[in-house]
Amino acid sequence: MADEQPLLFACKGATLLGILHAVVPPIADIGVVLVVGGPQYRVGSHRQFVLLARALAAAGIPVLRFDYRGMGDSAGEFRDFEQIADDIRAAVDTFATAVPELRRYVLWGLCDAATANAFYAQGDARIIGQIAANPWVRTVEGEAQAFIRHYYLQRLLSRDFWRKVLGLRFDALGALRDFFAKLGQSRGTGSDTSAAVDQRPLPVRLRDAQRGFVGQTLLILSGQDLTAKEYLDRVAEDADWRTWMTSSTVSVEHLETADHTFSSAERRDRVAALSRDWILSLVG
Repeated sequence: MADEQPLLFACKGATLLGILHAVVPPIADIGVVLVVGGPQYRVGSHRQFVLLARALAAAGIPVLRFDYRGMGDSAGEFRDFEQIADDIRAAVDTFATAVPELRRYVLWGLCDAATANAFYAQGDARIIGQIAANPWVRTVEGEAQAFIRHYYLQRLLSRDFWRKVLGLRFDALGALRDFFAKLGQSRGTGSDTSAAVDQRPLPVRLRDAQRGFVGQTLLILSGQDLTAKEYLDRVAEDADWRTWMTSSTVSVEHLETADHTFSSAERRDRVAALSRDWILSLVG
């Protein structure tokens, strides 16, 4: 039986708020720490994290979702996704104390939370799995390349686009300006705007973090999402990253009609089912 209860816990002098979805008894010694991408708080867009946590708890899997420092109901200064390792560790420690039956943990993250989880996981032996939904590898030129490769091509093949052109309802000059601006950005140097100490480009750091993780990874990628497309483009350009993605430690699920946050009930439920079944596969 699942029970939801608030937890207050400390992280570097700040008080954080989490919601524990406790299960008595849990189905195994595995719990899920749901790390929220920012800027967003523990409920998630269209309550997706509440509903996901409840779906996992209904299957006997305890879940802790929480607000990291400076977000939602947690105290402290707001911080970049690159700066929440202490918050994740505090959440795992609190989870371990609250549910002593747990020994192993899966980190679940969407967008930049998936990337934050990858950076954290190598340093905590308790983490045996990650579920990464549409991981964030955003750079100025990477975004521009994704727009050129995916958005503009789709526009040219769209009937609605040509209807607008023929109906003189299309701003051709504005579109050309935007295209050439993106073309210029696509030839950049790999810069990103995160607050990282490690100044290597974000895609390089995420590649190394994902490849260096010794546990299992489930990738969930939306077909209607530029973030997911940018991630796949980066993987496609890197032989070592491609090899990792096809290895026995990685499972990949493509949801071709899903948007970035899996906003429809059907896609949301599909993500919950995929997450549940993959976590249960780790029980043995």
